[in-house]
Amino acid sequence: MINVGVIGATGSVGSSVMAVCGAWPEKIHVAALAANRRSEKLAGLAEKFGVSRVYAFEESGEAGLEELVSLPEVEHVVFASSGTGAIKALCSALKAGKTVSLANKESIVVGGAWVMPLVKYPEQLRPLDSEHNAIWQCLHGEDKRFVRKIYLTASGGPFREFSAEELKGVTPEMALRHPVWDMGAKITIDSATLMNKGIELIEAMYLFGLDAEQVDALVSPGSFVHGLVEFEDGSVKMLAAEPDMKLPAGSCLFWPERYFPCAGFKRPDFTRHEVKFYEPDAERFPAMRIAREVMMKKGAYPALLVGADEAAVDMFLKGRIGFTDIAGLIEEVLAGCDVSEPHSLDEAISYIELAHVKARELSGVEKLRVAAHKLF
Repeated sequence: MINVGVIGATGSVGSSVMAVCGAWPEKIHVAALAANRRSEKLAGLAEKFGVSRVYAFEESGEAGLEELVSLPEVEHVVFASSGTGAIKALCSALKAGKTVSLANKESIVVGGAWVMPLVKYPEQLRPLDSEHNAIWQCLHGEDKRFVRKIYLTASGGPFREFSAEELKGVTPEMALRHPVWDMGAKITIDSATLMNKGIELIEAMYLFGLDAEQVDALVSPGSFVHGLVEFEDGSVKMLAAEPDMKLPAGSCLFWPERYFPCAGFKRPDFTRHEVKFYEPDAERFPAMRIAREVMMKKGAYPALLVGADEAAVDMFLKGRIGFTDIAGLIEEVLAGCDVSEPHSLDEAISYIELAHVKARELSGVEKLRVAAHKLF
């Protein structure tokens, strides 16, 4: 029996995790739940799974999450929330030797230098995002010395075939309609700009202990192939599956065993998929180029990128800037923040708010200098 605590239980990823938990009551016991706020959905999950330990972040804050991961009855903690609110709890869970399934990009992008050294044993930290989970599975049994490169895949978003001129007319309503995944607003906009994939590249670099030059991305419409690993001998391993977060959720919870995630999960229909790969277009979608520059520089830049992106997406959703202004504003923030390399996790987290402030200042500029200069 796996005793699980789920942070972010009511979100899109958390819902997939809870579906798997519900399908296997003889193997998984849900001991604690947390969400950003109290809701009917959270209360319903607590009742369904008989959970008495329920936390709302807006009430208990980081202390509540810290308490959840310290519960002796919680052996495996699933981090399915977004943002950095759970990063201290993540560190505590790893220090305590708990098994962790992680679908939180910000924690690794901002705090990778402090989080990754806390991993005590193989498979303690299990990537839950579909692409990182695919790479994780492909790397099992392999010697990392012989990994030449890993590739995360991207659907290309809803505007993959839009011209540069058409992209200027993209509205928030248009950008919120992702062709494959059902996600929250922030990550959906990031997927449309390809910034989500850029941030995932940085995350993968830290998660798998690779150099920036070893991490890349390919556009693969349909999202049937989730990740690829190329080895020094020229061979390639890839993981393919119908796009459904229940599969990576199940692989993390049950590893190394493989159980069908739940009723309704689709088995692959190979005749339905035509697998093709394309290079991301850095001209029309400059966000990934910006993220790559951040990968190379490291230091303060990953945290600044997270903050700048949060602010830019929020401004776009509120109609303050256009879709094609998002990357330009992010680049302006990165170029305008003169800070030193963070010496602690708290300092790195503080750079997120610094980027928010800088973005608000720059959003008042009449015309953004979109891609006018490189970062370095």
